[in-house]
Amino acid sequence: MTKTWFITGASRGFGREFTKAALARGDRVAATARDTSSLDDLRAEHGDALLPLQLDVTDRAADREAVARAAQELGRLDVVVNNAGYGHFGAVEELSEADLREQMEANLFGAVWVTQAALPVMRAQGSGHIIQITSVGGIAAFPGIGAYHASKWALEGLTESLSQEVAGQGIKVTLVEPGGFSTDWSGASAHHSEEMPEYQPVRDATRERYSTATPGDPAAAAQALLRVVDAEEPPLRVLFGSGPTTAVPELYAKRLETWKQWEGVSRQAQGS
Repeated sequence: MTKTWFITGASRGFGREFTKAALARGDRVAATARDTSSLDDLRAEHGDALLPLQLDVTDRAADREAVARAAQELGRLDVVVNNAGYGHFGAVEELSEADLREQMEANLFGAVWVTQAALPVMRAQGSGHIIQITSVGGIAAFPGIGAYHASKWALEGLTESLSQEVAGQGIKVTLVEPGGFSTDWSGASAHHSEEMPEYQPVRDATRERYSTATPGDPAAAAQALLRVVDAEEPPLRVLFGSGPTTAVPELYAKRLETWKQWEGVSRQAQGS
């Protein structure tokens, strides 16, 4: 059966590829972008199957209006993909208050506002699937992008709570955690703090460490997402990309080892 989607940040990168993949198989998509002219070619190709919506996800009232319009014009909402957001580069000491607040507004609050707007629609239907595009950076952390990690770790925790709250309402929830992909996440769409020279060695080492990494293909990720939304029992979490499938188990093994090593202190802290 065809599905009706609501996808934020559809002008480029993952959002555009998700939109293209859904339309190509005959689904209908409400696709949001700050500038909907970026969707003109898809509108020309797919006609009324695509509903372009101008949206800045940090505007809560606009989020509610966009979701309501999509539900009204398309008839239902089967899949909501919170993809809009950006990466902020800066060591923790380099972050200004504005840097951190703006990162949280886009990556966390925007996803929350869209989710809140969609839930009543899905609850009335008795079905629906919320997809949060987080990152391997939502379960691991690297130097120089602490603000980004803060936003994605927060979205991960909030979404896991959400999944338990709506489980009895027929609503599925999935956290998609991509590794490195060929998007402009670290390019034109990225924001940067004013750099301090004290952290240049860290930046250089990080750049060198990842200079040989092979990025994933966003179009392939879109096909993988179709498998997730078509699953009868979709996962709460799913990694996208080959890199995280190796790195994440190693990370958790180290965490478990540390917790075990310090178990005595943990029990001592109980006081009994």
